[in-house]
Amino acid sequence: MPLVEINFDGIVGPSHNYAGLSLGNLAAMGSAGKRSHPRAAALQGIAKMRANIALGLRQGILLPHRRPNARWLAALGASAAEADARLLANAMSASPMWSANAATVSPAPDCTDGRCHITVANLMTMAHRSHEWPETLAQLRLAFANPRHFAIHPPVPPPFGDEGAANHMRLAPSHHAAGIEIFVHGAGGGPFPARQHIEASRAVARLHRLDPERTLFVQQADEAIAAGAFHNDVVAVANGRTLLAHEQAFAGKERFYGDLRRLLPEVEIIEVPAARVSLADAIRSYLFNGQLVTLPGGETALILPTEARETPSVWAWIGEMVAGNGPIRRVELVDVRESMANGGGPACLRLRVVADPATVDPRFLVDTSKLDGIAAIVEREWPEAIDANAVGDPGLWERIERARAALLDFLRISIG
Repeated sequence: MPLVEINFDGIVGPSHNYAGLSLGNLAAMGSAGKRSHPRAAALQGIAKMRANIALGLRQGILLPHRRPNARWLAALGASAAEADARLLANAMSASPMWSANAATVSPAPDCTDGRCHITVANLMTMAHRSHEWPETLAQLRLAFANPRHFAIHPPVPPPFGDEGAANHMRLAPSHHAAGIEIFVHGAGGGPFPARQHIEASRAVARLHRLDPERTLFVQQADEAIAAGAFHNDVVAVANGRTLLAHEQAFAGKERFYGDLRRLLPEVEIIEVPAARVSLADAIRSYLFNGQLVTLPGGETALILPTEARETPSVWAWIGEMVAGNGPIRRVELVDVRESMANGGGPACLRLRVVADPATVDPRFLVDTSKLDGIAAIVEREWPEAIDANAVGDPGLWERIERARAALLDFLRISIG
């Protein structure tokens, strides 16, 4: 069975707006009240997927959720027409676009039953994300429906917050080999909440039937959360034998790095010194929220937002890294500015699944031709702009639903 990395990108939904709902996400908080551009945002995401396909990577999609979320509002005894502005903003969020938070994925070689296990994230810490999981679960059960190859788990119950793959990393000699799974949790964060609870991470590891000897739990540094690293993938990223991390990413990093070297002697740890790149610059540029990928020829590449080039300390460090003798020799830049303005970089937009593409529902896999069709629908149906004070417009709600329906009809996917 040929196991390959498939990146399932969330298509930016037609309700994409800047409501500043994500406490601790400095970009999202800073963009609150600004005009958003859903059409441009979705097209930027599609362009990123095209670039990945051009690199020889396999590409999938996850779909926008129904917005406003009438079921969630009804459970709160409200409707879109009756809800106050803040509640309605939470019901309108296009946050499912950041599919790195959709679930945690353990490839089949790591799981004792030989299946790929996927646990949907409960995202309970933030109101606007807490109501995503039912539709995410429905999509994943469609995309990965083959029970011989996949086990799909509902979310870990409250009160243990779980934010999915954004707080999970995997290192392995190859996609086919058993790997080391790393779960990163938070404890504190000054004025900001720690979103990943260690009990949620432990529960996911048990559900996925992971080997305890090859499963690590590490705490994200409080100072990183306080600086705006609301998820681990804002300060660290891993793939294959390579871990790229900021010097201030982890608490107790010496023990963590020692465990990695013991379990995977060939691991290459690239630590970015705080003296070269501050936490503030790392978070502003999303240096670590890139996609660290293995290209078909075996070369390791780092896919970064264009903001990395615009941050002098980051770009200088990247230039030295690429010119050196390390494992990352290629850097690709993508423009996802609309997503970045709401606090999500290239890695936020994708859920990495290591699997045989033949076992995945083909409706959730894309090539350039299918992306052409999706882009045409976005050009025709997605709103060009949304003002912050317009989210209560029933006409906008109708347009958003019509746009989503057109996309699902094109893909021949039905989600209740």
